[in-house]
Amino acid sequence: MSKDITRILEGWGYDPDEMVVRLVSGEDGRQKIQLRLELGLLQMEMDHRPDGTRPGGCESWLEYYEQKQQAYEAANPEAAAFSLDEGACGRLWREGVQYYHRYLSFWHLDLYELCARDTQRNLRLFAFICSHAADRRQKLQFDQWRPYVTMMHTRAVAMPLLLRKEHEEALRTIHLGIEAIEDFLEEYGRSDRAEECVELLSLQQWRDEILESRERAESARPKRPVEILRDKLDAAVAAEEFEEAARLRDEIQRLSTAEGMQ
Repeated sequence: MSKDITRILEGWGYDPDEMVVRLVSGEDGRQKIQLRLELGLLQMEMDHRPDGTRPGGCESWLEYYEQKQQAYEAANPEAAAFSLDEGACGRLWREGVQYYHRYLSFWHLDLYELCARDTQRNLRLFAFICSHAADRRQKLQFDQWRPYVTMMHTRAVAMPLLLRKEHEEALRTIHLGIEAIEDFLEEYGRSDRAEECVELLSLQQWRDEILESRERAESARPKRPVEILRDKLDAAVAAEEFEEAARLRDEIQRLSTAEGMQ
């Protein structure tokens, strides 16, 4: 069998301005993700580590080193804290890049729940590095990407909520993402540069667009009879027309009771 991939790429061109990604059926019967590159493609598994390997018999290097950290601390409760050396950080970095390619592919395929899963995984990676890397430079190599991954995770979680018209829950998710990025800026003493943080600005703009869209929808919706009566009641009270206000209250009560029985 030829190892030339020319036939695989036929009719599937590379676009430098757009991410080109697709799902294919693998020879093992499982779906694979293929990401088109200028000189070829990346093929990734849908689950576990994108390249399908199991380093140290674990799902990923992150799980491998998490297990080592837990075993070390259980066996050495009085010793110095567990530490990741440069080699370990290098393996974890290369692995994190694999997950980056996959969660971007999931996003462009509208597989938002899977994108949320992989972004959450990389956020866990950053936290693990910050807790256990020996060198501050290694910590910054990973943690500088926390605002970006937080933004992508927030979008991946909120988008399905918006599609289901669960606007309040989506807005709550976006608010949590905004807070997380603001906490990052404060942690690094950069709160005064929040207006330069494109990830923060992106989530704030998205939140504002959702709020504006909801307000337009509300204003376009015909008012229910009971809402019209409440407006009239407010006007009657403001004008001190108390008899009319009393009549309107009785009518509102009657309509509210009727609606509750429907």
